[in-house]
Amino acid sequence: MKLFMKLNFRKIIASGLIFVLVLPFYLLVEPAYAVTDDILVTLTVTSGISITSPADCALAPAITISNNKAICGSTWNVKTNSTTGYSLSVKAQASPALVSGANSFADYTPAVADTPELWTVASSAKEFGYSAYGTDTPTGTWGTSTAACGTAGAPDVTLKYQNTKTTDRLVSTRATTTPVAGIDTTFCGAVEQNGVYAASGSYQATITATAITI
Repeated sequence: MKLFMKLNFRKIIASGLIFVLVLPFYLLVEPAYAVTDDILVTLTVTSGISITSPADCALAPAITISNNKAICGSTWNVKTNSTTGYSLSVKAQASPALVSGANSFADYTPAVADTPELWTVASSAKEFGYSAYGTDTPTGTWGTSTAACGTAGAPDVTLKYQNTKTTDRLVSTRATTTPVAGIDTTFCGAVEQNGVYAASGSYQATITATAITI
């Protein structure tokens, strides 16, 4: 009986020793478990557009009995983050646009209607027209000047001029976002009396520029 107990006791000790030895190994080889989850980071960038409000366009020098031409320039700056870009159009609030009471300069009359052309005013006429230039202004339509509306009161000889209308007419456009500094478009106004006197007075024309995302 004692011998049997000793043998069992030894078995128990041996089994316990094996368990103690095997347990650390089991803990080492037991695979670790992990769970994962994803989140989606989102951001909305809203489309926006802005346009500056430049100084008024004062035609100069004054028209007199000896000075027949005058010009002016005013520059709008447009900024947009629209991926499809923007368009800039101008229109006059009245036709004829340049008036002083009952007196006015006729709207410019290009040889081909609605087609800008190099500046020319027929004899016995007095007219007001405009052109434009800038990075996004098509030179094929408006001419090739990139720095000035003219010199000494005379319209630039490389710009093409058009009559104002009371509906929007496109002057600049692009199909991408603008630089942070924006894009400048310069409106060039011009008047001339040719063989006829404009009645004295203070003449005004209201020109509206509209920039929209496209």
